[in-house]
Amino acid sequence: MGLGAYVAVSAALFALGIVAIVVRRNVLYVLMGIEMILNAANINFVAFSRYNGGGLDGQMFAIFVIILAAAEAAVALAIVLNVFQLFHSVEPGGVDRLRD
Repeated sequence: MGLGAYVAVSAALFALGIVAIVVRRNVLYVLMGIEMILNAANINFVAFSRYNGGGLDGQMFAIFVIILAAAEAAVALAIVLNVFQLFHSVEPGGVDRLRD
């Protein structure tokens, strides 16, 4: 399997992530879209690293992105749970006031 196949899978995953962010009206789907975009970047890092010399640079970047994505998901889910407790909605448009 060549580099083009990996780039095609990555582009499809990136496009699905963009569609999930734009079309959905739920914060959880937006977070899932962001994770899909980050995974598309990870596929590109690993594929280009493999086909440009075989070093571990791409894998190191991918692991770093995975760690950052896990931290981002934990913080974002904590914020979503807090917003749901306060406003009883997880829709981005449902939160229209900053304070009670």
